[in-house]
Amino acid sequence: MKLALTLPLALVAFVSVARAEEADDIREASKTEAETFNARMYAGTPGKTAFACFVRRYDAEHLARHPKQKVASMKLLVSAETDGEDKQFHNSFRLGFRYRHRSGDFDSSGSCHHTVLTKEGNEVRLGCGVDCEGGGIGIALSKDDKSAIVRLDSVRVWLHNKPDDEAERSLVAGSDDAIFRLDRADNSECAALVTDRKELAALRHK
Repeated sequence: MKLALTLPLALVAFVSVARAEEADDIREASKTEAETFNARMYAGTPGKTAFACFVRRYDAEHLARHPKQKVASMKLLVSAETDGEDKQFHNSFRLGFRYRHRSGDFDSSGSCHHTVLTKEGNEVRLGCGVDCEGGGIGIALSKDDKSAIVRLDSVRVWLHNKPDDEAERSLVAGSDDAIFRLDRADNSECAALVTDRKELAALRHK
């Protein structure tokens, strides 16, 4: 699970995520802040690998209150690995969702640079981007660490995990699709987002 995204590219990706929120203070987190955030994300000090799964299935009542919301359900898997060469802790994300009025499973994935965080008041966010200017997402945690707060402007997605030109789409934030609150769940809930057998085995043992 090598993450090749460099700091400049990660900063560019995160700027695109936060474009709609001009008040954000985008900066590089200190080592202590990053370690604290990772411990909150993975519900404890992470080892060589770590996983955190968050899920939300919107019921009819919620969708009725948000008629412009396009997303009917969403899963987020945040994972991390300590790189054998630079000894740094690298985060990445996988996002899976279903549209409200469109069939099929859509997904996206990318890198979250381990030092790129933002702070707005008391909130710290992890900035994640999709390669080749594919947009990205910002990930924060609720105060009790039981939910992930996902913010997006635009992120490249694919239908049925097929990263090719024909299957490529974009999930663009509208009035009801810019912020999602997903609840922490057992890692098995996000197993469908993992395609690598070794990583899937590691996920199931966490």
